[in-house]
Parts: sequence; C-alpha cells; structure tokens
Amino acid sequence: MTRMISRRGFIAWSALLGSGVLSGVKADRVFSAKGAVGRNNVISTWRHGLAANEAAAEILRNGKSALDAVEAGVRVSEGDPDVTSVGYGGLPDEQGRVTLDASIMNSKGNAGAVGCIENIKHPISVARKVMEETDHVMIVGAGATEFAKLHGFKEEDLLTEKARKAHLEWKAKLSDKDDWLPPPKEDDHDTIGMIAQDDRGDIAGACTTSGLRFKIHGRVGDSPIVGAGMYVDNEVGGAAATGRGEAVIKIAGSHLVVENMRRGASPMEAIEEALKRIIKAHNGNPEFQVAFIAISKQGEFGALALRKGFQYALFRNGANKLYDGEYLLS
Repeated sequence: MTRMISRRGFIAWSALLGSGVLSGVKADRVFSAKGAVGRNNVISTWRHGLAANEAAAEILRNGKSALDAVEAGVRVSEGDPDVTSVGYGGLPDEQGRVTLDASIMNSKGNAGAVGCIENIKHPISVARKVMEETDHVMIVGAGATEFAKLHGFKEEDLLTEKARKAHLEWKAKLSDKDDWLPPPKEDDHDTIGMIAQDDRGDIAGACTTSGLRFKIHGRVGDSPIVGAGMYVDNEVGGAAATGRGEAVIKIAGSHLVVENMRRGASPMEAIEEALKRIIKAHNGNPEFQVAFIAISKQGEFGALALRKGFQYALFRNGANKLYDGEYLLS
C-alpha cells in the first residue's frame, strides 16, 4: 500500500529535495512500507532477526506476553557466536574486552537496562531482572555483573576465537592517521532491536548489543538508554533503533518516533521525521547508518533507514520474512 503525504509534509519534503539533502530519495520507495496487520506481530532489525522472530513468535503462539516474546527473541541473537555485534561472539572493545548493553520495556511502562556488563551471555535477561526486582532502571559496569551473579547468572568468557583474531588484526593495522573506528565490513551485523505485540494488543520492546567494535572501553551507546535505543508506550506503539548510537541518543530517537505516532503519524512517517532530524544535524549528509523499526497500537509497522543496506525481519499473519529496508539517502 502506498502512503499518502499531507500537503504540509509534501512542502517540507520538497524543500529538502530542493536543497539536495535528500537527492537520492525515490518517492515510491520512501512511502511504500506501510500496511495494517493483525495481532501477534514481531519486528526486529537485521538478518539475525529472522531466528529471533521465530523464537518470539513461538512464545506468542503459546499465549504468553509480548514481554516474554521479546526477551526470548533477542536471546537467540545474544547466544549466537556468528552474530558479531550482540552477546556471545560480539566484537570486543579497544582492550579486547566484550562489554554488552541491553534494555527491555513492558506494556506498563516499566523498564530495565544494563550497560557495559561483562561475562554475562544474556544481558537482556539481566535487564529484565533490574526492571522486576529493583526500583532502578539501569545498572552498569562491574555493578551490573555483580547484580547478575547474585541473581544466578553464570559468568562466561564471551570472547570467541573469531572475535579475538579480529581484534588482533585491528590493532596490527592501527596508525596515527586512523580514525578511531574503521568502516564496517559487509559481514558485520548490528544491534538487534525488537518490538512485539501479543494477542491482547499489548506491546513490549527489547534492544541488546555489544556496541561499536573496538570502541573506547566504557563506551555505552543508545541500546540500553530507554527512549533512545528502544521505547514503548502501550497506548501508542513501540520503536527501536540500530546504527550509530551517538546520533540516536542526541535526538532521543525511539521516544521521538513514538511521540510522532502519538501526534497521528503512521510508523513510517514517524520514523522519517526522526531520521530527518539526524540528517539536518549532520549538514544533510551523515556518513553513517541509522535505522528505526516501529509498530503502532493498531498493528501497523514501519522500518526505514538513512542509507541502503538495512534489513529487518517481520513476523505477521503467521509468516516470518526478511525485507530490505527503505532508505532516504543515496
């Protein structure tokens, strides 16, 4: 179904086109990813979201909550050593240490998060413990690891041989002229964010990552920050982000997407407006990727990126499929 745009929106959009900011946009691509769906919906980021969606969908088929679904779903990516940006197998920081971030949010507006946690394979489940067992929202660093151990989580070495070799190769190629982070390789993945809606219509979200590879030790991105990497308002919908976390944090991206939906925008329109803020903040040409996914209370979905290359997995009407994401910039 092709999305219509309001006259005011068209004028604003045309101004951007005229300025050259969005010269790579194809209108039939930008406005095409809209479609109403039923309940028991799951949307997640990247190719590894397919397996995550399957686990989440099984939870929903058994009549359990959207919260249970998103936790079970992203745990699949966390436990997969071939996913180099999440959990076990995630690429380490500059010191060769695998540090993980995660957040989770339920349909009642409660949330939990952990940042820079080490040696715990499933930070999303620790984040849920923070939400359900404490009056805090976020615990970080060594405190997060200790909290996890106190709640029965086993410490494990998360640095795989593949990740160790990648870190050594990166160190060997460093020079004074290098940027802090090299361009991503084609086989690199990114954060998994997931939004699910159960058969009662309730919405929950989760986001988990090992963050930027070879980052400065202690760096925390958008994923565990409620309102940046992920946000849910059960009266409106939910959204999650992937890509350059610093850019997402600066606009409180997922919260912005949900608030745009609150004002009447469709998920696609809501995401567009958030991405336009990032484009404007970077002089019309951000040299990185950011993408958002979203589901509205009515079951409508959206997925949109700054640039080509983003993929998302969508489970609806009993089918789980991978899609190439729409994008704004060439």
